[in-house]
Amino acid sequence: MARVLIADDHELVRAGVRRLLEDLQHEVVGEAATGEEAVQLAARHAPEIAFIDIHMPGMGGLEATQRIRRQQEQCRVIILTAHLDGPLPRTLLEVGVDGFLGKGSSIEEMDHAIRQVQGGKRYLSQEVAQKLALASVEGNTGSPFDRLTSRELQVALMLLDGDTNRHISQTLSLSPKTVTTYRQRILTKTQCRTMADLLRLAIQYNLISSGHELPENLQ
Repeated sequence: MARVLIADDHELVRAGVRRLLEDLQHEVVGEAATGEEAVQLAARHAPEIAFIDIHMPGMGGLEATQRIRRQQEQCRVIILTAHLDGPLPRTLLEVGVDGFLGKGSSIEEMDHAIRQVQGGKRYLSQEVAQKLALASVEGNTGSPFDRLTSRELQVALMLLDGDTNRHISQTLSLSPKTVTTYRQRILTKTQCRTMADLLRLAIQYNLISSGHELPENLQ
């Protein structure tokens, strides 16, 4: 049995994951709807495993993952996402994530992932592992977003969610000037002229859902 934290901004997803975890006899010590809540609950309850969604309001799952790993070294992080391709798997492995599961995973796969990370190993869903291996063999990163650092990717996600430079600077402890610099780097590295171009590229590579619209402050 493991002490588990669930972080996802959709209540129905959290309820479903909780039910699966409890069926597997694990203890859910907290549920978070934002990255900030995830970090706070991890500090309060010291979970052994945190299931985290990348696309959450506020600092988001990527920044929350990094902070939890810094503050709770014993906590293993398993990412839950609806997007099994794109740049996220490679970037998350670089920041020390222990597991990567699609939201459509079976209870058997979830159980296997938990056992693997509890044993000190990493777990990747078969689909993610195959895509990473294929990209490595072909010498192809597979996505222009793979050119971004983990911090640049997090800023890109927050910008596309409509966060202002000021809010991003406060959330990530960066100066507004640094956020502006990151924005220009992101556009340059992805070879986009505008944020609208970046949005289309993010949808193309499954970084965000196809129904996502460009926030008014970026139009």
